Amino acid sequence: MSRVGGVGDSQGGVGAQNNNVEIDSIARFAVDEHNKKECFETLNDYGPFDFRSSLQNKILEFGRVVKAQEQVVSGTMHHLTVEAVDGGTKKHYEAKVWVKPWMNFKELQEFKHVGDA
Repeated sequence: MSRVGGVGDSQGGVGAQNNNVEIDSIARFAVDEHNKKECFETLNDYGPFDFRSSLQNKILEFGRVVKAQEQVVSGTMHHLTVEAVDGGTKKHYEAKVWVKPWMNFKELQEFKHVGDA
């Protein structure tokens, strides 16, 4: 666990994120939230008739957590590098997810492509 404000490896130490159910769940949440945003934007851009064909190339499939760090804020900001499949190609994405478990709060703050796997 990192000190308040600093970013450090997630609980369980370096490499443990591959077996951490909580981190895996947060990473899947990030990909799902990204997909929801892409669905909404695609529907607005193309309308209901072109929606399905336009969406096929925008949905990501979660693969694995490559790296996991966390930052103590009012809750925990999880800094994740996630591998996901995009149109048959494995790619890496950075995601930031803010979690406040005592409030049952989880929010995707950022999700961006950082390179091919």
